[in-house]
Amino acid sequence: MFSLLLALAVRDGRLVRNVSAGVRLPRVGHAEKVFLTHGQVGELAAAAEPHGLIIRVLAYTGLRWGELAALRVRRVHLVKRRLLVAESVTEVNGRAVFGTPKTHQRRSVPLPRFLVEPIAAQIAGRAGDELVFTSPAGEVLRNNNFRRRVFDRAAASIGLAGLTPHELRHTAASLAVAEGANVKAVQRYARARLGGDDAGRVRGPVRGRPGPGGGPPRPGGGSCGCGLSAD
Repeated sequence: MFSLLLALAVRDGRLVRNVSAGVRLPRVGHAEKVFLTHGQVGELAAAAEPHGLIIRVLAYTGLRWGELAALRVRRVHLVKRRLLVAESVTEVNGRAVFGTPKTHQRRSVPLPRFLVEPIAAQIAGRAGDELVFTSPAGEVLRNNNFRRRVFDRAAASIGLAGLTPHELRHTAASLAVAEGANVKAVQRYARARLGGDDAGRVRGPVRGRPGPGGGPPRPGGGSCGCGLSAD
């Protein structure tokens, strides 16, 4: 922008030359992606109670925040252990606007076995068109409110200040690798199930102090939470 202003000044005869011409700007760095361990996910969920189930669903399914907030009861298939992602919600000028997911395509996401019972309790007695997760007032979950009231405090309390809900999406695929799933298979899973934008970032958990042992039980006996068996 500054170079453009100088170029305009040269054109108008206000400057002799553009001193910024040819100057290469430094490349903008990208923050390192965060991948939590099973133990850290458990600690974060415990610190976020009574909203810990939201943390676990984000970390073990890879749903985007807007997809989780828009998930309806009729799209939860407990017997098949699947979540149908067909809708997303975003906040526009203070209003919750429902639309299609980021990829504009429906997708079916595996639900780890150890989340079936908590999800069943969460949706018990709710009508099919009701939202699975809502605010304490029964309204649509809003990312900023959830972060301010729950998530940021919980993350800071376990030594992960600065963590964001979206980084739990990165965690979903990396936990699959940590459980022994084939990396290439998880990358294919990421493209098909997570929506593709995290497919190239699959790696093992690396950030923060080690979490306590004894993560959640492996669904299916030796398979990762994403529904991929170990290689």
